[in-house]
Amino acid sequence: MQIDAKEEIWPLRQVFRISRGSRAEANVVVVSLNDGEHIGRGEGVPIRRYNQSIESVLAQIEPINREELPDFGNAYCSRRSVGDAHASNPPSERYSAARSEAAAADRIQLDQVETSFTISLDTTDAMGAAAAAHASAPILKLKLGGDDLDLPRVEAVRIAAPNARLIVDANESWSIGHYRKIVPRLKKIGVELIEQPFPAGTDDVLESLDRPIPVCADESCHTIADLPRLTKRYDAINVKLDKTGGLTEALRLCARARESGFKLLIGCMVCTSLGIAPARLLAAAAEWVDLDGPLLLARDREHPIPYTAGQIGVPPRELWG
Repeated sequence: MQIDAKEEIWPLRQVFRISRGSRAEANVVVVSLNDGEHIGRGEGVPIRRYNQSIESVLAQIEPINREELPDFGNAYCSRRSVGDAHASNPPSERYSAARSEAAAADRIQLDQVETSFTISLDTTDAMGAAAAAHASAPILKLKLGGDDLDLPRVEAVRIAAPNARLIVDANESWSIGHYRKIVPRLKKIGVELIEQPFPAGTDDVLESLDRPIPVCADESCHTIADLPRLTKRYDAINVKLDKTGGLTEALRLCARARESGFKLLIGCMVCTSLGIAPARLLAAAAEWVDLDGPLLLARDREHPIPYTAGQIGVPPRELWG
């Protein structure tokens, strides 16, 4: 078995901004496994918020390449064995972008599903113009910044795209006062989900706040280990393969979240179609889907996932192995 891991850089169509910063390109790690007959490919995005980098992810993969790679010719080898190679690592490494490189083993038939399109944080006029350019999208997800412009931003988007469903994502930028001030108006505008309004370390305040709009955990939820402390704080969770460490844990998280009464949003980092392909397997079971990463790129991979009028098609076989 040969394993190859490398960095790739994909320019964005335009600068993408959230409350923590901006970027003009997507930096991803791509891994290929080749047994001489079959090839499997995967993509992971290191998350700076959790002290991950291209270098740290490649460093986690290198020992597997050298001596820990499971025997995929062994009938007893499973998807979990790839993740188990990192079982002794600290949590920040066990559930990192490195583990999401495992190639999908099964092919299943998928129907098209709707995805949101993300409007990055900007001025009121710029976000309104971006919404007008994507007014036909079934769902718009708006990045907000926790300042006095948040409400005007959402109002401008609603005027520009009157028929779109709206989700807002604060990326941990709100204060309690901001939440109380803005949420009643967002409810009237028709916002149907608020992602991660407060920092992950202080989100216990949600236990004492009214939630007229469902609140979704993103930065606060990585794996099933996080669910017990979230039950009184959130109504939904955002499942991202780059947080769970791959499809296996993501499937477990979705199942356990359902058992615990949470709704699901399937999300992604800014990535290519290769990063979306395994996440696409989870989309049909979710209330909200936010798998628009490739739409933010200046160009996508050869054999990309088809996107048509806000619908995500089936990943082509040539894309991921």
